[in-house]
Amino acid sequence: MRYARMLLPTLKETPAEAETISHQLLLRAGLIRKLASGIYDYLPVGLRVLRKVEAIVREEMNRAGAQEVLLPAVQPAELWQESGRWQVYGKELLRFRDRHDRDYCFGPTHEEVITDLVRREVHSYRQLPLNLYQIQTKFRDEIRPRFGLIRGREFIMKDGYSFDATEAGADETYQAMYEAYGRIFSRCGLRFKTVEADSGPIGGSFSHEFMVLAETGEDVVVSCTACAYAANLEKAQVAPPSNPGSDPPAPLEKVYTPEVRTVTEVADFLQLPVEKVLKTLLYETEAGVVAVLLRGDHEVNEVKLKNFLKVQDVNLATEAVVQRETRAPVGFAGPLGLQLPLYADHSLRSTANLAAGANEDQHHYINVNIERDLGIREFADLRQVAPSDFCPRCRGALEFLRGIEVGHVFKLGYKYSQAMNATYLDAQGQEQLMYMGCYGIGVSRIVAAAIEQNNDADGIIFPVPLAPFQVLLVPIAVNDTHTMGVAEPLYEELTALGLEVLFDDRDERPGIKFKDGDLLGIPFRVVLGPKTLAREAAEVRHRRTREMQLVPLNALPGFLQDRLRMEMLP
Repeated sequence: MRYARMLLPTLKETPAEAETISHQLLLRAGLIRKLASGIYDYLPVGLRVLRKVEAIVREEMNRAGAQEVLLPAVQPAELWQESGRWQVYGKELLRFRDRHDRDYCFGPTHEEVITDLVRREVHSYRQLPLNLYQIQTKFRDEIRPRFGLIRGREFIMKDGYSFDATEAGADETYQAMYEAYGRIFSRCGLRFKTVEADSGPIGGSFSHEFMVLAETGEDVVVSCTACAYAANLEKAQVAPPSNPGSDPPAPLEKVYTPEVRTVTEVADFLQLPVEKVLKTLLYETEAGVVAVLLRGDHEVNEVKLKNFLKVQDVNLATEAVVQRETRAPVGFAGPLGLQLPLYADHSLRSTANLAAGANEDQHHYINVNIERDLGIREFADLRQVAPSDFCPRCRGALEFLRGIEVGHVFKLGYKYSQAMNATYLDAQGQEQLMYMGCYGIGVSRIVAAAIEQNNDADGIIFPVPLAPFQVLLVPIAVNDTHTMGVAEPLYEELTALGLEVLFDDRDERPGIKFKDGDLLGIPFRVVLGPKTLAREAAEVRHRRTREMQLVPLNALPGFLQDRLRMEMLP
């Protein structure tokens, strides 16, 4: 490809809108341009990188036995109503009506559509297992799209769906996809960690996320330093206390606490450590209001709470609800005498001598004993993990890392096949539900994640498998007949050998060409100038290591082929 003919508008200055390094470099290197909030054009170089990712994904999905399909982006509301998600998915679902006033949505995901297709076409156990995938544009109307391709509203995704006759068969499919995902991210040259995750609005009983580790990642990964346990912050388990509290219980007492509302204020006023203050949080759910109890130094994990209560959503109660249920102002709520279901985090089991709101203005109780004074309905892991906690598997130390989610695999079970009656006839002619799995990869997000991990002060450093071009060929002076007389045939020869070469034939100063090449992250730069040509050689510079070598022209094609082959991950 000749640079002078390309649409490749690089920028010297960093756009003010770009917060993360990947967003900045995607714009500066001319890979994308913003059309609207969270919606981007892919320019030629950006599309080349995207196609590299897609090719790796396709190869590994096909290798694992999946078949590619292409499903409609526009989906009828009837399918979503049938699955029950039309009412619960939220405002992220872009809904609209056609000229006949029928409801549709622009697909953020395709569980309903693929289930409908399979239930119409698959009828016998002999047609199972079946594993289908697509690479397609999705749309989720994020309230705050940010970070460029990391959290856009429109994005390119690989979503796959499996259908098995049995749970055991589904486990085999899940494992095959799990391994395929590991190969995909390894081949993309990414440093990643696989973590246990919550299934979220997709549903299902079991899932893993694949996180690219990056300081700018918006997700928190909790990882054990002693064993293989890892989970995202929403899913991370907290080990039950090995030594429950054993303070000798003191008599319950109500005390006057004027203008003391927050945990810190209560602890300071009563001269207690923060962990000795009992938090009482009221949550509204579709099943009613519940009270959740935690230590003062802990935070509730609302995903855990929602899953524990088996409800669709949990919301911290409004001030009006708190006053109605406790008959006291916000800040004085407590569990004693509260006519609500009480659920406590297991760190509170057997604890005594705690301070808690008295459900009375300007008053708190001291010496609250969990077992003696409260009728706890159930203890559970309801809080966010903290750096001081231990691994729930081996009690080793935990570390907190930041990551970017690039893939997610789900074990869906019968969630959609049951709701949409996707069945098959078994060997005995009996109708059975299909057991489903779901497997997603953020194809466009991988491009951003790769840049987050691979950059320096001069620009992008693409891993060879994702680089838009493998070689940047730079003739120092395009007006010099001898230089171009060597550069043109060399460009043709390298291209004929299958190397992806960007031939910088612009009439620009060498410094500009070098800066643009570094910004684009092309792995190898080959420079031809009077000094190197006088020695019948070219200067080859490696983008990542900055190593420079003088390579004879007759050995150059083989040299580049060998180096690129070494850096192409299996």
